[in-house]
Amino acid sequence: MSYQVSPIGYVHSCFKEKFAIPRQPHLAPAARGVLELLPPFDKAEALDGLEQVSHVWLLFLFHQALEDQPRLKVRPPRLGGNRSIGVFASRSTHRPNGIGQSVVKLDRIETGRLWLSGIDLLDGTPVLDIKPYVPYADSVAQARNGIAPAPPTSIPVQWNDLALQEAREHAQRLGEPLVELIEQCLAQDPRPAYQQPEPERRYGARLWDVDVQWHYPQAGMIRVLQVS
Repeated sequence: MSYQVSPIGYVHSCFKEKFAIPRQPHLAPAARGVLELLPPFDKAEALDGLEQVSHVWLLFLFHQALEDQPRLKVRPPRLGGNRSIGVFASRSTHRPNGIGQSVVKLDRIETGRLWLSGIDLLDGTPVLDIKPYVPYADSVAQARNGIAPAPPTSIPVQWNDLALQEAREHAQRLGEPLVELIEQCLAQDPRPAYQQPEPERRYGARLWDVDVQWHYPQAGMIRVLQVS
């Protein structure tokens, strides 16, 4: 038996491309976005009571990773991209039905809109459902995960003076914590773990409407080169 689901809304996110999106929510608290709800869920009554909640679960579609052929094994970035495990042992974007879930901070509610932070969602992500986070039920003190037992180790982020000045100017224009967003995303080293690039190789990503470029001048260090 097949089922059909429809989005209840779409996310307007600071992440305009997949590269450099944190691999889990809350790793970049400065990552913000707005969930714009579609009729009839854009009515105030659909959100009645949600003001009592600090965090919500979002169920969404990995809309740029949908596949016709299901995968039974995947290669998670956390394992270096070279080791495969069963799809149900990972949070890979390559899901049987393309469904993802993230718990995010609910900063503000407007009629038809939810303002969110700590997101890991690409701009334009279709959202299928919203559920309130329930601390006593959703946080399990004894839980374990031997594949990802702790957050990824952060690496130092350094700035060229001009790049930092550019980032601060764009942050003021956008009204967003852009410097913090760049540092939080890059500190997790978004490149595939198996890559060992030459120091002069540049990487880039688009955050909000800003293009960020960086390189790896030495192992375990990132330097932001340009913010334009």
